[in-house]
Amino acid sequence: MLKQKNLAAWLLSLLSVLAAGPGCAGDFQDDPDVQVFIDSMVKQHQFNRQQLETLFAQAKKREDILEAIARPAEKTKPWYEYRKIFLTPKRIEGGVNFWKENADILERAGKQYGVDPAIIVAIIGVETRYGANTGSYRVIDSLSTLAFAYPPRSKFFRSELEQFLILAREEDVDTHTAKGSYAGAMGYGQFIPSSYRAYAVDFSGDGKRDLWKSLDDIIGSVANYFHRHRWQAGEPVANKVTSSTPIAATQISEKLKPGKKTAGDFAREGITSTPPLPDQQPVALLKLEQSDKPEYWLTSNNFYVITRYNRSPLYSMAVYQLSEAIRDAYQHNQP
Repeated sequence: MLKQKNLAAWLLSLLSVLAAGPGCAGDFQDDPDVQVFIDSMVKQHQFNRQQLETLFAQAKKREDILEAIARPAEKTKPWYEYRKIFLTPKRIEGGVNFWKENADILERAGKQYGVDPAIIVAIIGVETRYGANTGSYRVIDSLSTLAFAYPPRSKFFRSELEQFLILAREEDVDTHTAKGSYAGAMGYGQFIPSSYRAYAVDFSGDGKRDLWKSLDDIIGSVANYFHRHRWQAGEPVANKVTSSTPIAATQISEKLKPGKKTAGDFAREGITSTPPLPDQQPVALLKLEQSDKPEYWLTSNNFYVITRYNRSPLYSMAVYQLSEAIRDAYQHNQP
């Protein structure tokens, strides 16, 4: 017989499972929304019903995923704390080593897609510490949890779940074992399934797009992502405002994408940067919180392109500043 303490724990566990409803304890098979989804996959994409039912019967609802998506760092931390996560000596050193080890691939990708190699390295550094942490969640668990147990974004994640299953069929990915982030992002560059299908490239030429193991494909795919989102080679990314003119809240740009306002327009308002930007350069004015006082940046379309990877301006600035730190260290280490 169970001891009283163990029995109480068992009963508490059972009650929590029953209260959680369909999909808990690794079983989505009785969830009516899952059945509707399976019907759609069979009808629209000719998937095997039995295989999908088996897959979802083994998928697990993860409470830790629901907790994680409710508190992303870029929404809970000010810039001066967020920056410390990524601008570290270890991550900069890791970027230099990654660049050295993959210099030929980075050079080839940079030339083919017109994308700064330092940005490619920084993206991979921010996303997974150069492949050291590509995610420990089964993608099927992540996407199922968010698709069927997270109402605020269920529509989006059901679409990503659909894309993942199609991707797995196209690229021969094992749906039972593939791992990624809590949001279903995969590989060194953390591509969500729709981005994987749209932007990943077979840069190695082996007939498969592998963002977990092929460094050619990983680097080429990140470069292609930026190319397809209209990265402009040689254009600035962000220039820190150094003028002493007081800046009003009304002068801060409402959108990250530069509009018609140019660096020259800001200069006429007394807002300039170092180094100075061409007068005709379209820019946005960004405010970032430091521990003592805010700092301001004039950001270009390339800065906006980085936000296509992650919509947070904090993320984009972290990638940019890390890329510059890696570039400086890499060039300093050249013979």
